Amino acid sequence: MSSKRRIRWAAVPVIAAVALALSACTPTELHGYMPGFDESGQAATNQTEGIASLWVGSWIVLLGVGVITWGLMLWAMVVYRRRKGQTGLPVQLRYNMPIEIFFTAVPLVLVFGLFAFTVREQTALETPWAEDEVEVEVTAIAKQWAWDFQYNEATGSGETVYTMGEQANPDEGGNVDEDTLPTLVLPVDKKVTVDLQSRDVIHSFWIIDFLYKKDMYQGRDNSWSFIPTKEGRYAGKCAELCGEYHSAMLFNVDVVSESEYEAYVQGLADEGLTGDVNDAYDRLQNLTGTDGTGSETQEGQ
Repeated sequence: MSSKRRIRWAAVPVIAAVALALSACTPTELHGYMPGFDESGQAATNQTEGIASLWVGSWIVLLGVGVITWGLMLWAMVVYRRRKGQTGLPVQLRYNMPIEIFFTAVPLVLVFGLFAFTVREQTALETPWAEDEVEVEVTAIAKQWAWDFQYNEATGSGETVYTMGEQANPDEGGNVDEDTLPTLVLPVDKKVTVDLQSRDVIHSFWIIDFLYKKDMYQGRDNSWSFIPTKEGRYAGKCAELCGEYHSAMLFNVDVVSESEYEAYVQGLADEGLTGDVNDAYDRLQNLTGTDGTGSETQEGQ
């Protein structure tokens, strides 16, 4: 039997074993043990599957590169080891063009390939909905060390409503009552745009199970567009070190049915929590030449 045929026959059980192992994987294992998926494999948003696939695919490629590299290193150590009775230096080779071209081309292909897949996924993540596509627009306002959420033109009468949150207050054991955290409520299967603003320093809006985060800068608004696809409660936090109580800057995201969402925002309107609060308590207004409210002083005019 020729060496090529032996290699092919040896590859058959390896391929079969890999296929069998993958077929036995749970959805959690297939998604690299990442959050954002339930036991059935349903994703938390329309973007979560793509992010997880990029992550898992990258690790598979890198693991393959590692296995080949480690194998070649061990092979060289065994085959070219100094044997008993040998003296002097081994045979010296000045260059080997095929190997050098291979060692240059393969890393370049891998780098450009990973870059291309990353750009493709990031483009999909960063592309906002067109203005006529947005079904729910929310403004998330970060502050030291909590969150305010404003639902723009959310009620049936077109009113903007809001909630203003406080930072987490853990008990002596370090436990936090999740029901007291600021909560962002979103309807399931609706096109959502979250406008991101900061009242003071740099923060970062991170919903852990959504597998993505966006920074919030002073004087520059950011946004994130996605579709929540699974009802439930999700944990969120600030992912940018923003001061002494950064670890207490937590929030919830409740993804609910459309009717529950409408009832929630109408309830805020009934409580009188209406209007635009973007500029309330905004420390960024206290600039040189202003009186702290955003108005110019006589000296600053």
